[in-house]
Amino acid sequence: MSVGGLELRNRIVIAPMCQYSAVEGCMTDWHLIHLGHLALSGAALLTIEATAVLPEGRISHADVGLWNDATEAAMARVLESVRRWSDMPVAIQLAHAGRKASTEVPWKGGAQLPPGDPNGWPTEGASPLAFAEGQAPPRALDRQDLARVRDAFAAAAARAARIGIDAVQIHAAHGYLLHQFLSPLSNRREDDYGGGIENRMRFPLEVFDAVRGAFPAGRPVTVRVSGTDWVEGGWTIEQTVEFARALEARGCAAIHVSSGGLDPRQRIPAGPGYQVPLARAVKRAVGIPVVAVGLITGYEQAEAIVASGDADLVALARGMLLDPRWPWHAAAHLGAAVAVPPQYLRSLPGR
Repeated sequence: MSVGGLELRNRIVIAPMCQYSAVEGCMTDWHLIHLGHLALSGAALLTIEATAVLPEGRISHADVGLWNDATEAAMARVLESVRRWSDMPVAIQLAHAGRKASTEVPWKGGAQLPPGDPNGWPTEGASPLAFAEGQAPPRALDRQDLARVRDAFAAAAARAARIGIDAVQIHAAHGYLLHQFLSPLSNRREDDYGGGIENRMRFPLEVFDAVRGAFPAGRPVTVRVSGTDWVEGGWTIEQTVEFARALEARGCAAIHVSSGGLDPRQRIPAGPGYQVPLARAVKRAVGIPVVAVGLITGYEQAEAIVASGDADLVALARGMLLDPRWPWHAAAHLGAAVAVPPQYLRSLPGR
């Protein structure tokens, strides 16, 4: 199928997965290993993890970035090596963590680090409201700050284009900065960027327009959204549909529907395919491709999501880490085929 002119061999997308293994925003050999083996998986698209457009926009001190020549060169080196052995299209998720920035890496607890910590810094957000009790509240972004962040997204998109990235995904989900503007739980602004949904959508849409303008017209720009906050009074699927329609009108090539991440009070009914109904609601409202994600693990399950029209593509993350050859097995199970490196051909069933 085609997403904004980018031809995909099948309907399996590798979702962005943070590795917390960068140094000063620069990719390392870990990223070469990680992305390299996923690029041999037979999926249709590989998405680089949440990549900060500014140093203060990193989730942790070990996040990947794309804000200067050094981070661009490091990513270019990894991409060049991966592409030497795989022609799988590569997308990148551009992000700013907002008030959820300045955290320790997950395997060391993942707690937010105070500004005085060697690996911490002051955070910024839509409003001066901390993510969780006991955390330092972020500084609310003023209009000059908004222009700075918007321009950083555009600059990162231009860098991504220069090193040959095939598509951009803007991260407006999981409680990070753009989601913080969208949700009434985190956006209490009294200017043109707060209040009703049109105002709360304003900054995320400005970021989209800036990225779309900076990335080549023939390459797609997509957006990842949280379909709901799973908290009463928060962002809802109805508001997500309105946002998706506004994005489509601006030239968005696809919507990737996840959920949650904005508020610790969330109550997520996690189970197989639990976010598919959110994708279905968006799919019914827009004409662009929609991606479903979240506990999609079975081959028949994934096939049913696409065959029923609930979504156009399925995204895998943790399941792909557990089984990097999941697309091979899915193809064999369903009587199809995926691209396989010639070095591995003898491993296929029937060979």
